[in-house]
Amino acid sequence: MKAAVHTRYGPPEVVRIREVARPTAGDRDVLVRVHATTVNRTDCAYRAARPFFMRLLTGIARPRRTIMGTEFAGEVEAVGRGVTSFSVGDRVFGYNEGAFGAHAEYLSVPEHGSIATMPAGVTFEQAAPGTEGAHYALACIRHAGTRAGQDVLVYGATGAIGSAAVQLLKSLDVTVTAVCATKSLALVKNLGADRVVDYTAGDFTEDDQTYDAVFDAVGKSTFGRCRRLLKPGGIYLSSELGPWAQNPILALVTPLLRGRKVKFPFPRDNQAIVGHLRELIESGNFMPVIDRRYALDQIVDAYRYVETGQKIGNVVITVAQGD
Repeated sequence: MKAAVHTRYGPPEVVRIREVARPTAGDRDVLVRVHATTVNRTDCAYRAARPFFMRLLTGIARPRRTIMGTEFAGEVEAVGRGVTSFSVGDRVFGYNEGAFGAHAEYLSVPEHGSIATMPAGVTFEQAAPGTEGAHYALACIRHAGTRAGQDVLVYGATGAIGSAAVQLLKSLDVTVTAVCATKSLALVKNLGADRVVDYTAGDFTEDDQTYDAVFDAVGKSTFGRCRRLLKPGGIYLSSELGPWAQNPILALVTPLLRGRKVKFPFPRDNQAIVGHLRELIESGNFMPVIDRRYALDQIVDAYRYVETGQKIGNVVITVAQGD
């Protein structure tokens, strides 16, 4: 099969398209013919091994997993003899961080892994970006205990995580203020934001309004800068570790002070979460935002674009043509 392979850490150019052995389905595995996948910040971080400590997970000298790719959508090609939940021909989507392998024509995943049948009425390219950003956003929303009637600010509302967060929060009947650049004001308003703040027109941390939670979906702010935006007992969340890995540390310290606090969830991905995201897509409460599409042969260009930091929503890789 054709796959995007990297045998060393580094910039996008370390990735090469090669012919490799096709995986097989074990007794409790599902073999998926991949129609679409994505390139996201998670893929970029693992490919480059940044921050450096990630090598403890991926291999010190060189990557143990040479085919990246966390998100996928495709058709079940074969199932192991012990599989009962899926059948050949099923249209499925899911998330495979750790094992990876979605940047290829075929992918083998455990039957009880983060895989579910696709939402009705969407294409493979629409379903593929439905898990990575959304499961990070969902983890933060749940960890903060966000509930109907609260006020939440989302900084970085146009990325894969931020654009999902705006929609997921609105599905909970939360009042959302979204922060983005001028060119994306209309897009974010269409995602459901009640109020949109243009960060290019001024410092969003000088906002007069206060919030039950501030969610930095791009990791470019800090608790110190955003603290004044929080109501008493309010919560700051970020998708990144923060300068000097301060966010996990503050998540341990600030609850002891009984005031405004930092929470730093470690997202879980499992079949229940993918199933929940399928329901949100089917109900119309969530639809992944797609910026650009590339063919698998163009995946290096996709990596380059994602690393500019300018993408809006998700970058989709088309692996097999046709839906």
